[in-house]
Formats: sequence, C-alpha cells, structure tokens
Amino acid sequence: MALDITQEKLQQLMPNASAEDIALFQPALQQECLEAGINTSLRFAHFIAQIAHESAELRARSENLNYSAKGLRAVFGRYFTTDQMAEQYARKPEAIANVVYANRLGNGATESGDGWAFRGRGLIQLTGRDNYRTCGEAIGHKLTDDPDVIGQKPEISVAVAIWFWNRNQLNVLADQDDLNAITRRINGGLNGLEDRKAYLEKAKRLF
Repeated sequence: MALDITQEKLQQLMPNASAEDIALFQPALQQECLEAGINTSLRFAHFIAQIAHESAELRARSENLNYSAKGLRAVFGRYFTTDQMAEQYARKPEAIANVVYANRLGNGATESGDGWAFRGRGLIQLTGRDNYRTCGEAIGHKLTDDPDVIGQKPEISVAVAIWFWNRNQLNVLADQDDLNAITRRINGGLNGLEDRKAYLEKAKRLF
C-alpha cells in the first residue's frame, strides 16, 4: 500500500504546527519523499520524527542564535572564553554566527559575514557555505546565492532535508529502526532523544 502522507496525519503528529504550515508542507512531503526513496512507513516515521523535533513542528526553519551571555558560555564556550567577551556578543545573533562559524564549513573569516549568511536553515538544518553549495548543486538551486529560500519555500526545505537524509544514508538506519544512530548523524550527539522517540512512536502509529 502506498504511503499516505495526509494533512490530518501531519497535524496529529505536530499539533503545535499551524494548519497553514501543514497545508504548505504536505504536498512537498508526499511527492518528494516517495521520489527520494523515503517510501516505507518506517522510513517516513523516522524522517518526520526527526523533522518534527529539529524544526519545532515546522515553526523553526532558521537557526536561533539569540543567546544570552550565560548561554554563549555554556554552548559556545570554546569561542567565548571569558564572561566579558560573552557579554559583548550577547543577544547579537548575526555577530555570534560570524564568530562561531568562521573559517570552517567552507566559510570565510569572521568579517566575511559567511557565518550569518550560511547559518543553519531548513527542517534539518543545513549549515556552512560548502554544504549550501553541495546541496544546491544536488537539488538544482544555487543556495549560495539565495540562502534564505531554504526557510521560505516548503519544496526547497523538504528537498534540503531529503538531501541530508540520503547523503548520510539514513534510510539504512531507519530500516534497522535505529533511532540513536540516526540522531547522532543529525545532531552529533543524542540531544533531545526522548522528544525524538516520542515523535517516532506517534509517527509509527499514524503512518
């Protein structure tokens, strides 16, 4: 039986998502997932569970870098090594991005502005100039020239998430029902594992 990704099921999985967002994303999810091989109930359950967590139920499509000084020291302590420096950058998302993402992921130095331009965007966040370029080439959209489109157009948001999923061969792990391994590939650790697990269990019942 073909995988049926309806607005009603998506709304049940993500009750905090707006009906408007559900209606915008459903066609792209239905079409693009099936075309890209996320075409079994188990694969889609894992995919949509990770998206529900990563995007706060489709509401967060761009990385939130509005940190307090305390938050900067806790999360980015390697870049903000003193309380004084953290205070200087607190609540300045653009400046924070340009520091923490400078000179890596294909980005230029702090003053290049690449950190902010290529901050995390999308349903599974794409970060860094190199990833924007590589993903853009794969999906046929020059993301380095138009980075904001990832958070604005549902079909691009979904395409980017699918690119990440398939590039990291996450269908293989989904077939093994290995939530921990999938989470590590996406998150680098196991942050939010219980939340992801709750979405997964719900998605398995729905899809």
